[in-house]
Amino acid sequence: MKLKELLHYTYIFPVLAVGYYFSGLMGSGVVYDIIAGILLIGSVLSAVHHAEMVAHKVGEPFGTIILALCITIIEVALIISLMVAGGDQAITLARDTVFAAVMLILNGILGICILVGGVKYHEQFFARTSATTYLVSIVSILVLTLVLPNFTSSVNGPFYNEAQLIFISIACLAIYGVFLMVQTVRHRSYFVIPDEHPEEHYVPSLTKTLISFVFLVICLAIVVLMAKGLSATIESMVRSLGAPKSLVGVIIAAVVLLPEGVAAIRAARSNQIQSSLNLALGSALASIGLTIPAVSAVCITYDIPLVLGLDKKDIILLSLSVFIVMLSLSRGKTNILYGTVLLVNLAAYIFTVIVP
Repeated sequence: MKLKELLHYTYIFPVLAVGYYFSGLMGSGVVYDIIAGILLIGSVLSAVHHAEMVAHKVGEPFGTIILALCITIIEVALIISLMVAGGDQAITLARDTVFAAVMLILNGILGICILVGGVKYHEQFFARTSATTYLVSIVSILVLTLVLPNFTSSVNGPFYNEAQLIFISIACLAIYGVFLMVQTVRHRSYFVIPDEHPEEHYVPSLTKTLISFVFLVICLAIVVLMAKGLSATIESMVRSLGAPKSLVGVIIAAVVLLPEGVAAIRAARSNQIQSSLNLALGSALASIGLTIPAVSAVCITYDIPLVLGLDKKDIILLSLSVFIVMLSLSRGKTNILYGTVLLVNLAAYIFTVIVP
């Protein structure tokens, strides 16, 4: 690679972030935390670039799967590290973060993509079969993990006992595993729109792809480490605002989903709404389908209580979001109204988090 390419921000930010993290300056004051936040965001955007480079090489739908899995790895690592450190004080963190991720994806990322695409292209078209396949899997896992715990009687409260956690984890992994087989092998055509101009797509060389993969791993690792280092600052900020602790989960989810969101919006602006759907819905499915089993395993191992069941308000908001998304994606084409309604739902969710 040329020196000019290596001086691109997508290579500089991760290197600076790694150096800054190990310098020990984080947590030394407000200015140092602001610098850490800037480097964190730069590393997240760098991760998007490198994930897209790898995606261009492997093609769809594998590219979107890689990015979704990378985002999930960040989310799982953050949740587990904060839960182990926080103990009983962090028993709702997994639920709050996963629920926030689902709401931000279904209403926020999807809503912005549909609105941006509708404004620029009037209508955008996608394969209805892909949306149905995603939503069937997502709805099933959402109910099993975030709603059903409120109605079981083996343990009081919104908890699962150990046997139930193991069963639900296996169920989530089974659904996600079969979905991946459908997406990549058996019904791959559901998730790929034939390209009218395939020659316009840039395909990086093997060397550039390998370098991007290495930097992608570095970006993901440093994002997890820096976000964990800033967690105390985030919690302090939330307390100073007088907001509920669940807002911490929303902030963590927003940071984690930033690469996915940027990539999905870019795809929508390029009239590739199918890729946007693959990114958004694939990330939602990976978030709940993989995060819950991973967190459950850690909680069982370290004997940490795990709250999963949502309260009535959140169940209503989740049901509304899923229902609107199902209606919006039922016809195989989008317009600005669908995007607007989804963003209003997102605003209602965030407002009720801050003002419950």
